[in-house]
Amino acid sequence: MPYAFRFTPLFVALAATMPYAAQADEDKADGFIEGSTLNLHFRNAYFNRNERNTDVRDKREWGQGAVARFESGYTPGVIGLGLDAHAMLGLKLDGGDGHAGTSILPSEPGDKSRHAFSTAGGAIKLKGFDTELKAGDLFLTNPVIAGGETRMLPQTFRGFALSNTSIDGLMLEGGQVSFTKPYNQSGHRRIDTYYGDLQGEKSKHLNWAGASWSGTENVTANLYAAELKDIWNQYYADFDYTYVVNDLISLNPGVHFYHTQDTGQSLLGKIDNNTYSVHFTVAAGHHSVTAAYQRVNGNTPFDYINLGDSIYLDNSRMYSDFNAPNERSWKLQYDYDFAGLGVPGLTSSVSYSRGEADLTKATQDLSHYAYYNPEGKNAKHWERDLDVKYVFQQGDLKDLSVLVRYATHRAGQGYSEVDDNDEIRVIVDYPLNVF
Repeated sequence: MPYAFRFTPLFVALAATMPYAAQADEDKADGFIEGSTLNLHFRNAYFNRNERNTDVRDKREWGQGAVARFESGYTPGVIGLGLDAHAMLGLKLDGGDGHAGTSILPSEPGDKSRHAFSTAGGAIKLKGFDTELKAGDLFLTNPVIAGGETRMLPQTFRGFALSNTSIDGLMLEGGQVSFTKPYNQSGHRRIDTYYGDLQGEKSKHLNWAGASWSGTENVTANLYAAELKDIWNQYYADFDYTYVVNDLISLNPGVHFYHTQDTGQSLLGKIDNNTYSVHFTVAAGHHSVTAAYQRVNGNTPFDYINLGDSIYLDNSRMYSDFNAPNERSWKLQYDYDFAGLGVPGLTSSVSYSRGEADLTKATQDLSHYAYYNPEGKNAKHWERDLDVKYVFQQGDLKDLSVLVRYATHRAGQGYSEVDDNDEIRVIVDYPLNVF
């Protein structure tokens, strides 16, 4: 199998740590039943999107989602066996055929599943020597493959994943997935990309491997690589540092970098893309101000897994990712924690982002990437975002949260003719730990 050779260095690194942790792993086994948990998550989501330049201007949908997740402990022994299982249900509360298309419900207006859609899945897991292997339906979150979490239900992937935590502060992981269950449908489908048109072709699987470091105080760093078969090889690196000036003030610089290059049959054409963002945050008490700059170097847009959240860039906003070919963008953001005014649990964020690109220099082969205007010599757009969130701190509603998000996006004719957009989202989350 090809992936076995690609990930041999990672598996060797994982195996090398095993002898040192064998007895400790066996001693701390919680047991299959004793170590199990059951969590419920209820999400009520309302999306209203006013697309000012399209025929269906008033898109609005409202739904109720429920997710149950069971995670067992492990059987005793050097190698423990366990089981994870989940079930999801989405119910339409509002959103007639004339208002469909916000993405929280199945997209086809005549589809009966728009009224109720559900799915269930599970994964078998093995653990030994601080190494865990899962095979089945997976919840994944890393810079090259992250399931979408911003809609009514989460996205999952089908395949296997391996992780190791033998070294304090270092997490190694890798795996392969072939199918995804998007957040607004019941069934699975092959993995595709957000912006690219595969024209009926399919990628068989995605392989990935990576390392995440948090073992140094106030420092985090990640290094990942992924292969979306016959489409691209994608590499990611980031570094984030927090310098504490005193009890009141801290400084936080950071950088994110992706390199994407076509591979195999190049089903999305030639790709040679370097995209990065840098940020600098000044936090003072309950206030913080962030400035960010982002740059796409390449004649295709920065692309990522469809419906997912694997875009770890500073200027990826509620509506736009500011990721057009050769785009340059900047962002200014202000955050405030109302605990400073005696209201713990209430937070807010407001930002303004602006991007500019010469799209005439982008690839003129629009068979795969056709979302942008290739005649846009001086393509500009901007977005304003406002988030207000409250998390109940105590009582029967403890941990219930209410998030209100508002975004305004405007684009010049050089950028696009259909990207003037006003959007409001209201998301109520209620997590429950059953045991």
